[in-house]
Amino acid sequence: MTKIDTGVPERALATPSHTVGPFYGYALPFPGGEDIAPVGHPKTITLQGYVYDGEGEPLPDAFLELWGPDPEGNLPQADGSMRRDPASGGFLGRNGVEFTGFGRIQVDANGHWTARTLRPGARGQSAPYISVCLFARGLLVHLFTRIYLPGNEAALSTDPLLSRLGERRRGTLIAKDEGNSTFRFDARLQGEDETVFLEFT
Repeated sequence: MTKIDTGVPERALATPSHTVGPFYGYALPFPGGEDIAPVGHPKTITLQGYVYDGEGEPLPDAFLELWGPDPEGNLPQADGSMRRDPASGGFLGRNGVEFTGFGRIQVDANGHWTARTLRPGARGQSAPYISVCLFARGLLVHLFTRIYLPGNEAALSTDPLLSRLGERRRGTLIAKDEGNSTFRFDARLQGEDETVFLEFT
């Protein structure tokens, strides 16, 4: 094709901005990921809540990964829980009997999530907590935070992280007891009462 010189200089147009992702459809969905503790375990607790954006609107396309120790403070050994069984297509390590310590939960259309786990035991000098990794639209880098459970004020007051925060900021990391072994933890990405997020260097 021959280019014709029109005498008019070409003008480059700016590329329109786009939100990156999320692209969770391949390999990340984890059926049964909310069942960290075996179904029917007598000491199961339920964690539930919402993920909100900076405007206070729920995000319908976020997901969370949770890690936590068992009630004695022991982390489960690597059990292959993310490998697929080639015969059944299910996930190895999710046998309905063992506590896995790991969960991956996609929020629903209303930004709500639920997980069933065991109340974590203390590790080191920290009050018992569950680690959270949060993925959502517009986040180029996932966010890390923690869920502390109420009920042991002495441990919470001496926790190395919580003791460095003011009362209002501290409250964004402590779940609310809703009774019947159910706790609510809402993650707010920005704005008023933004959740405390951690940076690891």
